[in-house]
Amino acid sequence: MSKSDKKFEKALEGKKIPILTLDNQWHQLVGKVEPDRQVAKLQEELNELLKRQGKARTEIRKIKALKKKLMDEIMELAEDAASGKNKRAENKVSDNKRLIVECNEKLTEYEDEILELPGKMDQVNRELMLKTMEICYDVLKKNRADIDENARWISEMRTELKERLIRKQEQEQVNQELYTYMHNIFGVDVIDIFDMAYLNKEN
Repeated sequence: MSKSDKKFEKALEGKKIPILTLDNQWHQLVGKVEPDRQVAKLQEELNELLKRQGKARTEIRKIKALKKKLMDEIMELAEDAASGKNKRAENKVSDNKRLIVECNEKLTEYEDEILELPGKMDQVNRELMLKTMEICYDVLKKNRADIDENARWISEMRTELKERLIRKQEQEQVNQELYTYMHNIFGVDVIDIFDMAYLNKEN
């Protein structure tokens, strides 16, 4: 983690960050920028942790249901097993007790995982947020530089366009005045002859 990341980590302490891969707006946000390998890796890591959390919760429910079933069976068979006359009941109770011990071990494993996962997910989620911010701000800075450059170019073009329009109007006015004087001095017939000679040459 870089110094700037550590600085942000400190600033973000106690701030609630939504799980980004579950947020539709985050997916739209990263869809606006170039794909990034590190973002994809962190996204995959976070999704994997979410799957593990979901699986652990499902397994805990299943194990608790199985444990209850095993205990109910022990209660039903307790009298027969205690009498010493029903070997089958004794074996069943013994098997169920062994399975309950296994259930407890598995429950402890999954419950420990359930306690650990939120911290791991929060860490990966924050890394993903920092990387997302870094990429987005890079794009914002680049776009801002392009926007400023385009604004400068547009401003220059406006100035040039304005100058050209003025020059065009001035030249049109001079042409109009020249034609008027030439017509007044030499007459239409003479001007028509020179128009044909000079203007045809230009074309």
